Amino acid sequence: MRPGTLRVVEARQLPKGDALSAAEIAGVMAAKSTPHLLPLCHVVPFTGASVRAVCDPDLPGVRVAASVRGKSTTGFEMEALVAVSVALLTIYDMAKALDPAMIISDIGLRSKSGGKSGRWEREAK
Repeated sequence: MRPGTLRVVEARQLPKGDALSAAEIAGVMAAKSTPHLLPLCHVVPFTGASVRAVCDPDLPGVRVAASVRGKSTTGFEMEALVAVSVALLTIYDMAKALDPAMIISDIGLRSKSGGKSGRWEREAK
């Protein structure tokens, strides 16, 4: 996003309200809705989900991270990825009047543990 848009987001003064808080709430709600959004995704009972949206002037833009926890024979990576995606879409929706050229990019898994495949971490670039 443009630096000026980021300043308005960070000041929580968008006409639609506080995009960072709304994005975090939307992300948690989205994690809970994952099996309704992805047709072949299992319903998995998770015990916790957290989403954090942070302004990064080096982008400029907002970085979003999600963590989903629970005990199951499958992992929770789809819930986390959906959470991040919807959080970023929420920020876009709330700021698009100021900056319709914003780009959502680089959504990916950083690490996971549990499930059949066990622990996995993305290699550092």
